[in-house]
Amino acid sequence: MPYQQPVLDELDRRILAALVANARTSFTEIGQRIGLSAPAVKRRVDRMREQEVITGFTTIVRPAALGWRTEAYVEIFCDAAAPPRRIAEVARTYPEVVAAVTVTGGADALLHIRAADIQHFEEVLERIRAEPFVSRTNSFIVLTHLLPNSPEAGSPATLPDGTNSR
Repeated sequence: MPYQQPVLDELDRRILAALVANARTSFTEIGQRIGLSAPAVKRRVDRMREQEVITGFTTIVRPAALGWRTEAYVEIFCDAAAPPRRIAEVARTYPEVVAAVTVTGGADALLHIRAADIQHFEEVLERIRAEPFVSRTNSFIVLTHLLPNSPEAGSPATLPDGTNSR
């Protein structure tokens, strides 16, 4: 069945904004802010979870706190047409790969990698290059996060109004 975009009203959007700002906010507190009872907020959240508008609740941790001090993006170029499912299977085997996407352009996929240091990154890169379908890679080491409050930098998401969720 094809994906059908759920219809969200203003109350749903305000609930989402509150949860993006702090996923631990109680339904009672959200309800007080937007003029609904806690059970009404819960029903709406449950509906949005069923519709996969809300896909989960998470904790955001600064990567450096976990020892991941080196970050890179790696373009993957594949022999023939490696199916996205195969690239995803391989990406999942590397804990250092924090995101993997197929892309347009010359590369077949783009991997977001975090490592302890350059030596660790190089070891991961060599293992990826050894995958049978990888013909070559092109790497970009991250020097500075120009948007330091972005999730990629280990910060909470920016809200739709442009403010940070902290």
